[in-house]
Amino acid sequence: MEDFPILPDNELFWEMKGKNILLVTESNQLNILGQTFRPIFCGKVVEVTNGFITLDPVNIKMSNAPFYKFPTPLSFPMEHIAVFTPFDPNRKIPLI
Repeated sequence: MEDFPILPDNELFWEMKGKNILLVTESNQLNILGQTFRPIFCGKVVEVTNGFITLDPVNIKMSNAPFYKFPTPLSFPMEHIAVFTPFDPNRKIPLI
């Protein structure tokens, strides 16, 4: 465990450490590199703190590039995560 204890409300995220998940944020859409997309991400949980969850590698599920692998780890504030679940990152899902 980290140098600090994980708060009870965050233990569910801690249990996902080392696992591949599908994560959806509360935003209706996001914009990265000039591309607007739905906030759907897949990746391996590599770090959990009492404020953020970090995925690496992380795939951004864009309709025109459903397997786009982001070049760096991405951290998500826990209060903006709408849904997360264990997920095979190679699974194809319709984004229409």
